[in-house]
Amino acid sequence: MLRPLAALSLAIATGIITLTGAVGAFGSVPAGAVAAVFAAATAGTLLWRRPLVALDAAAAPRALRIVSGLAVVLALVQLARLSVFIVDASRAGASTVPWSRWEVLHSCVTAYFVAGKAAPDVPNVYDDTLYSLPGDPSAPRKPRKLDGFSVDVYEYPPPFLLLPRALFSIAPDFLRFRMVWFALNAGVVLFVMLAVARRFGPVVGTRAVLLLPLVWASLPLVNAFQKENVQMMIVALSVLAMLLFDRGRWAAGGFVLAFAIASKLYPGLLVVYLLVKRRWRAVLWTAAFGAVIVLASLLDTGWTPYAAFLRHLPALLSGEAFPAFRNPVATAINFSVPGLAFKLKLFGVPGMGYAAAKALGWISTLAALVLIGRAAQSPDERDDPRTWLAVVVLATLCSPFLPQSYACFPPLWLLTLLAAAWTPGARALAVTLLAWAVLGVLVPVDAPLDPRVIALIMLPPQALTVALAVVGVAGRRAPVKGA
Repeated sequence: MLRPLAALSLAIATGIITLTGAVGAFGSVPAGAVAAVFAAATAGTLLWRRPLVALDAAAAPRALRIVSGLAVVLALVQLARLSVFIVDASRAGASTVPWSRWEVLHSCVTAYFVAGKAAPDVPNVYDDTLYSLPGDPSAPRKPRKLDGFSVDVYEYPPPFLLLPRALFSIAPDFLRFRMVWFALNAGVVLFVMLAVARRFGPVVGTRAVLLLPLVWASLPLVNAFQKENVQMMIVALSVLAMLLFDRGRWAAGGFVLAFAIASKLYPGLLVVYLLVKRRWRAVLWTAAFGAVIVLASLLDTGWTPYAAFLRHLPALLSGEAFPAFRNPVATAINFSVPGLAFKLKLFGVPGMGYAAAKALGWISTLAALVLIGRAAQSPDERDDPRTWLAVVVLATLCSPFLPQSYACFPPLWLLTLLAAAWTPGARALAVTLLAWAVLGVLVPVDAPLDPRVIALIMLPPQALTVALAVVGVAGRRAPVKGA
């Protein structure tokens, strides 16, 4: 029964994701529905005839199947419900936290849209006036509005704008762009997660597929998809690049990793891993495509955004560029190691500010480099998706600002991959579910709680994220052979 149920579940998910993208591309709900039915039927047929992962029923005990089935139902219900809000922004009741006005209105993708439209013409794409209304620079900012949503601040390198600007030809207005972006984001993440499960072979791969719905059933991930932050896609693309290198597809891997680095910078720690591993072809292909992507970006928007980025970069690296640090609750939900300085400040610890955060940033980066070097040099550790993903988690933790909603995706995914390699049993499954529940806590920014209380609530999932990353890069475990 595993094979037909897996095919059916993935077919439904494909249909839901396609619906949002097709409505955005065609500007028509009926056309989107037709495309969704066709995509679901095609995916179901292909997955039935030739599954991405050779499922092994013997590898999945009854308890795991029951948990997986419940997670599939929860994940599909949440995804279907959210798709209603993505297609029709007036249906706020279908959002993940409909009682939270901040969660309903906050949209990270607004920043990509505004910056992409403005980049060729404005002198500074990082100018706060593009995204915020005039106000006290020391107080929480007042965002501008775009089709009812609060405009987020753009904090990415200029090459990233190539992607949203390319999508303008399909979806020139924001509400349609939002739909297409959601489909692209969710589709890439789902595809890469399945490709990674296939990498482990039938036994562990079967468990990875069965545990995968737990990630999608987690409220923070669904909430992050609602906000449409590119973080999940960049995490997935970073791992995909390593998977392509592992298969000897150097050019494709180099292009994907170069784009990930040019978009968010932190995937550059994977280059350190490759250097220590002496994967020179992978490094050279990544560097070559990095140059191509920068050249394409310069041809598209010119040098002006780059000049503005170089001026903006010091504040970006120190965290001073992030308006969230002016909001105590946003500080409380920050998972980054440098952000601990501002959490301590909430509790009245003296001397905590940008200087302390900068010091913590350097310390965490050095610690990450040591762990990555150890993982890359270990004679017992072959190339492993768990290690790649752990490197990405460490890299994200070194960022100045890492909001809870999308901070939880890579550790959740890593948790399921680590659990998939365990000998299945009630105890292992219980530990996995407990860790899943800890990482699945979501506290909206406008929750009626003291920021210090929120900071304490966030401490267990933040600590677990760090622990999973360390286990992923430094833990002793038996290697898992690929398919």
